[in-house]
Amino acid sequence: METERTLNKLLVDFFKYIMEIEEKKLITEEFSDVTYNDMHIMEAIGIGEPKMMSQIAREMAVTTGTLTRAVDALEKKGYVQRQRSEQDKRVVYITLTGRGVGAYRHHERFHQDMIAYILDGITEEEGQVLSAALEKLMGYFGEKYS
Repeated sequence: METERTLNKLLVDFFKYIMEIEEKKLITEEFSDVTYNDMHIMEAIGIGEPKMMSQIAREMAVTTGTLTRAVDALEKKGYVQRQRSEQDKRVVYITLTGRGVGAYRHHERFHQDMIAYILDGITEEEGQVLSAALEKLMGYFGEKYS
């Protein structure tokens, strides 16, 4: 019973803490006009090949209507750009602008630092156990709430 209570407290505190810290660290003076959600949309868009709005919406588990409103705001702020498909004008591709890539890299560094800190001083086996436990947790959320 004690293990369950401890694990519950750790998970609740972990989710709350990571959301608070990520929001504080990601929204710097340089990126003061973006939200936590904006950063995750840019993460879903990624760097490289343009992505279709429908693909991004699926990845983020939101409707294309919800994503459209968010992308409208990001486009006005200069973080993303839209491009219609030459073959099918209904298809819209999204890419990050130079400013969007800067925000993406900023977000990426935050996550890289977090992972480096976690892995520093633990064994390969401990890292595998942690990964397996987190995969199990993700499996629970996917099975129960998707």
